[in-house]
Amino acid sequence: MRLFSIVLLLWMPYIAFSQNQSPPKPKLVIGIMVDQLRWDYLYRYADKYGEAGFKRLQKGYNCENTHIPYVPTITGPGHTCVYTGSVPAIHGIIGNEWYDRDSRSVVNCIGDTSYHTIGASSREGQASPNRLLTTTITDELRMASSFHSKVIGIAAKDRAAILPVGHAANAAYFFDGESGRWVSSSYYMDTLPKWVNDFNAKKLPAKYAAGNWNTLLDIKQYTESTPDNEPWERPLRGEEKPIFPHMIAEAVAKDPGALIGTPWGNTMTLDFARAVIDGEQMGKGAYTDFLAISCSSTDLIGHQFGPNSIEAEDGMLRLDHDLGEFLSYLDKTVGAGNYIVFLTADHGVSHSQGFNREHKMPAGSYQGDSLVKISNAFLRQKYGADSLIERYTSMQLYLNYTSIKQHNLNAAAIRHDLSEYLLTIRGMAKVIDLSEVTTTSLPAPYREMLVNGYNQKRSGDIQVVYEPGYMEGFTKGSTHSAVYSYDSHIPLLWYGWGVKSAHDYSQIYMTDIAATLAAMLHIQEPNGCVGKPIAGLMK
Repeated sequence: MRLFSIVLLLWMPYIAFSQNQSPPKPKLVIGIMVDQLRWDYLYRYADKYGEAGFKRLQKGYNCENTHIPYVPTITGPGHTCVYTGSVPAIHGIIGNEWYDRDSRSVVNCIGDTSYHTIGASSREGQASPNRLLTTTITDELRMASSFHSKVIGIAAKDRAAILPVGHAANAAYFFDGESGRWVSSSYYMDTLPKWVNDFNAKKLPAKYAAGNWNTLLDIKQYTESTPDNEPWERPLRGEEKPIFPHMIAEAVAKDPGALIGTPWGNTMTLDFARAVIDGEQMGKGAYTDFLAISCSSTDLIGHQFGPNSIEAEDGMLRLDHDLGEFLSYLDKTVGAGNYIVFLTADHGVSHSQGFNREHKMPAGSYQGDSLVKISNAFLRQKYGADSLIERYTSMQLYLNYTSIKQHNLNAAAIRHDLSEYLLTIRGMAKVIDLSEVTTTSLPAPYREMLVNGYNQKRSGDIQVVYEPGYMEGFTKGSTHSAVYSYDSHIPLLWYGWGVKSAHDYSQIYMTDIAATLAAMLHIQEPNGCVGKPIAGLMK
């Protein structure tokens, strides 16, 4: 007996060490990105939300003061920053697209003709994460588990499915509007799994659209929104007026992709998420799995009708219901307490120009093509050379260095003169020579957003910063991309395994999400991560 006690005492440190080396982990991590979800949507419609969706998630850890630390605040960079914990200056996804000087063409952030579509004959699957320069938290999970953990991304938008799951994912699935099918890229697979084909065989777009789009509640109850048929709303394709009911059945029959511009695009995405979990048995193995979901329809609805429309409110009420059903499904299949969910957004959205003007708020817009024209006209008059500006994308102008060299001109002088000229245009807050971005005379938070968004190899030469309320294009509907809080203040909700119940009002950034997940899962943070773990979140 004494010998047994001595042996036990000798082994206890090793037992403790072994336990410390194998901390408990959730069976499944669910990341939910809601495209174009303003932070205030959580509260504007709160009286109409049920208890099972947003309100249930808010009973977890609610990061009330979460912001995006870079520009432009748009989809590609937003999804990338959440999962890399990094910024465009490092991870390289500076926009949904950008001008590539070598090929002298605009490139898509995930476009890749080396691959083809799996599951349809369209070009939708000519895509990969190869322009992403860093790892993601999902890549790190795959490597930490010796590639046993399953990682899958899904979204109606291809970039929103591909970028979150990085380079080493098992799969990324996205919706092909041409065929009305969920498809993938040959980057991931040679054929679709049977369960995906079975889901596609249900031909759900037509079924979802069959009842057309009327309001979930009596339209008189939508008092948080402007009246139906405001002049700044854009009708759906085939409609004369942007009013309820929206007769979408015929439009979806002709073009299944039209469904994504209605709340049922999100419904279908969450239905497909169930099929993914069931088909791949996610959360059932010995390793933590990760499903990255992006709900794209809120973005299309906001662009079409603006954030104060009845359509935007109805979309949120229906999404709340769909989230509640999805969480209930997770409870039954993965088990309550076995999964962790975080919900956030890739960006917010500005009020529509017409809405702002009606209420005496500053507003305006500019077209990128017109900025190129007036810039080239100014430079032609001053320097006697044509086409000194090649392109404008994501609020940046690209100089034509070939023409500058041919005419023996000074690029620095051109950047300086053009910046001063454009600043005289109404609605311009700042025009910046990006070679001097670190010293520009902007308030520190805005300057840091510009620095974080600037990638020396991919970005342009001159950055335009519009005044609050001004935007690119969209004289009707609305858009996003600015440094201001309506685009940069986003929700961040955590719920489930290992999560405290609290409201956190401290300054938190989108880039902190990946760092927090790395700490919770006890794995290495992504290799370009600049975020910090949210210390108060974890039990």
